[in-house]
Order: sequence, then structure tokens, then C-alpha cells
Amino acid sequence: MNLYRFFVATFACAALLQPGAASAQGQDGKALFQKNCAACHQANGKGIPGAFPALAGNPLVQGPPAEVATVLLKGRGGMPDFSASLSDADIAQVLSYARASWGNGAGAVPDSEVAALRASLQAARAGTARLSNKH
Repeated sequence: MNLYRFFVATFACAALLQPGAASAQGQDGKALFQKNCAACHQANGKGIPGAFPALAGNPLVQGPPAEVATVLLKGRGGMPDFSASLSDADIAQVLSYARASWGNGAGAVPDSEVAALRASLQAARAGTARLSNKH
């Protein structure tokens, strides 16, 4: 086997071993949710009645992506904004996870949509240093 074929075979095998985009996004979204959201909204998405709203079955979560992304970028009520601590890709992943979990049936959110919304809202850009969650 010549060197060219070796590299082609290696890259082809690596591509086959990579998880699909949706499953990789789901895992990252779940981890991001656990780190940044679950303390308030709970791991099961049911929230804490009277304190933190449920995300399971929530019409806002399942509605137009821009509406729920705006909440993460600007905050709302007692919820802080995550614009400076989560990148566009992070926000897209956590939203995609929440929109597809706990019986929710909404579609994934592309990071390009979050980026465009961030620009239109003039929300802060996420820093490169990652700290823990905002709480």
C-alpha cells in the first residue's frame, strides 16, 4: 500500500468512527445543559415550581429558535444572560438538546442562527476563557 492510499484509508476510517453530527451535538448539548442549566431547570427539564420554569413541554423552548436564543443571549427575569460565557456553538448545542429532550419535539438550532441573532442584538461575545457556570 502506498503512502497516499494509507492516508486516504486512515482518514476514511477516522470519519467512520466519528459520531454523527446530531449525536455529537446532543452529547455536547447535554453536558452544557448539565453544567449551566440543570441547577435551576433540573436534569429532567421540570424546573422548580414557583422558582425556575420547566423546559419540558415549554412552548417558548419549542417555539421559534430566535425567541429562546434571545433569552440565553440577553437574560430574562431572574435568568442571567450567557452571552459572555457561552459561544454561538455552545448556545446552539444546549438549545438543540433542550428542544429535543423531555418529550419536546422541536428541531435543532444552527450556530449560524445564534451568531446572526447575537449580532442583531449586539450581545457580548463569549470570551475564550471558560469558567464554570454563572451561578
